[in-house]
Amino acid sequence: MKLEAHIADSLRFFGKPYEEVHRWLDEFAGTPQYGYRHRCKRHHKQGVEEIRPMFGDEAALAAMEHIKSDLREEGWRDEKDPMPMDEGDYKRMGLF
Repeated sequence: MKLEAHIADSLRFFGKPYEEVHRWLDEFAGTPQYGYRHRCKRHHKQGVEEIRPMFGDEAALAAMEHIKSDLREEGWRDEKDPMPMDEGDYKRMGLF
């Protein structure tokens, strides 16, 4: 999803845009090394837990929603599939 869509979701679910959270999660998007295969870097439970001390508990929930939305684009089927724990798990699951 694009930044604007993630912000709109956060406004709808949490009443706040959490733009800084979405930008942090997608920091590697479009970089020469990762392009749009950047999601392995922070789109997992470890990434959510890194957000928590930086931006707070509700921001961690917003991060989880962002990650779930993006994982669906990778073939993840919501709660029927396990959430990747970290970068290695993300790759082992074939999401990268």
